[in-house]
Amino acid sequence: MAEHTALVVWSRGGATFTDNRYSRAHRWIFDGGVEVPASASPQVVRPPFSTAAAVDPEEALVASLSSCHMLWFLSLAAGRGFVVESYRDQAVGTLARDAAGRTAMSQVTLRPEIRFAGDRRPTDDDLAALHHESHERCYIANSVHTKVVVEPVPVAP
Repeated sequence: MAEHTALVVWSRGGATFTDNRYSRAHRWIFDGGVEVPASASPQVVRPPFSTAAAVDPEEALVASLSSCHMLWFLSLAAGRGFVVESYRDQAVGTLARDAAGRTAMSQVTLRPEIRFAGDRRPTDDDLAALHHESHERCYIANSVHTKVVVEPVPVAP
């Protein structure tokens, strides 16, 4: 199978650090060269130690789920002869305590608004089937219980 990589980069920038008053702003750099400003959520770490204009990990998880679902939906709709004119999803993720008392993304609600073109339009049953199959095929939705392995890389002094 394939591997997908992201480089996450942060530096102290001269802050004292041990007083916990350091910037959580950092960068995500992807293999195609795209660089995304990232930060802790301002709902978790108050500004100025977070950057509201940057993408936070919680938003990225919600966007990843929405994007994966959309990409499968578009592919499946095209394969069934439906012409999708536009797709818009105002997805929302909810943080809550899980059964172990840890904060977790307890639910992500996708609200796709899809416009179709052409003479062939999906029925309500067609739409339900497309969304069901999109959800079943979405790698990200299938991964939210993924084991995360941490392998620290030794750094020379």
